Amino acid sequence: MLVHICCSVDSHFFMEKLQQEYPTEKLTGFFYDPNIHPYSEYQLRLLDVERSCKKLGIELIEGQYDFEDWMDAVRGLEKEPEKGARCEVCFDRRFEVSAHKALELGETSMTTTLLVSPQKSQDQLKKSGDAFHASHGVEFIAFDYRKNGGTNDQSRVSKTEQLYRQDYCGCIFGLTMQRDQQHKLMDEMFSPLCKQILPASIEERLELYSKRMDLEDANIPYKIIRERFLNYRLMRATVKTDGKIIPSYPLIYSTINRTRAEGKIEFELNGQHFLNREEVRFITIETFNTLTASNYKNTQELMFSAPSVETETALRAQLVSNPLNTSAIIVIDEIPTSKITLTLETKTYDDTREQLIIIN
Repeated sequence: MLVHICCSVDSHFFMEKLQQEYPTEKLTGFFYDPNIHPYSEYQLRLLDVERSCKKLGIELIEGQYDFEDWMDAVRGLEKEPEKGARCEVCFDRRFEVSAHKALELGETSMTTTLLVSPQKSQDQLKKSGDAFHASHGVEFIAFDYRKNGGTNDQSRVSKTEQLYRQDYCGCIFGLTMQRDQQHKLMDEMFSPLCKQILPASIEERLELYSKRMDLEDANIPYKIIRERFLNYRLMRATVKTDGKIIPSYPLIYSTINRTRAEGKIEFELNGQHFLNREEVRFITIETFNTLTASNYKNTQELMFSAPSVETETALRAQLVSNPLNTSAIIVIDEIPTSKITLTLETKTYDDTREQLIIIN
């Protein structure tokens, strides 16, 4: 039987149940999810599905990530709610490819782990699956493992197995509506030009879960825990002087009262140059290099190839005495003597993130 897989939280429990109820059935996992966006989220879900299938002893095949074709298929349905017409088209798309893969492998039946997701309509899934049974000859089997406390069992399994528990279904349209309803920043879509891995970003989780795989391969015990913290995202920033915008780089957690501050440098102390308004400080790229043991040629190079967040927070700790300080600290090449106009739009917000701890 071919099992279309959407994510490990659904698939691990679902395939465990299949193995228990059909011990002689050979299961082949097929990860085909072109709806998942961004691509780093796709990579993260695939990574965890690979781990899950390895633990269960199930062969896994990865389908093509044809995101642009998927976008064409759902065009005009962007505003549809979860379980609406867009989901039907999405299911049809994924089932069609899955049915062709089943035929290619010589399988006569298929199912999908989407059936166990509380976010999906089983009636929609069964309708799509039955349609492809009629047209392709591949029987769609709609297992209902939600009933009789199945959803609670699924949650227990995901916690016990420390699976990656994503907080949105996958597509950008569902994510947009979900974040709008929650009045939360859609920080999954931030991808800095500086290539920095941001706190609580998909890229940070991808690093964490990759490291988890290494620990398991080395039989090193660990736990994944969650912590609350103050998160930060830079929306835009410019520094203008003498009518020209100059290269600038705000350190993480740099904020101002509004989005614009103007003034002149009032005084200098220990390499920090203080604006006479808005608690803004400037340091040169030379000072940045000295304090971080870096070797950037200029600020523009820093803008496109920033150090780690840990390096920046350590530098901020050197420059300010209060660990809760969020004054703007801006790196530039040279300190201007004329008026400076700083535009800085940021978001700071309560958030949670995962941490990987090794148990000795």
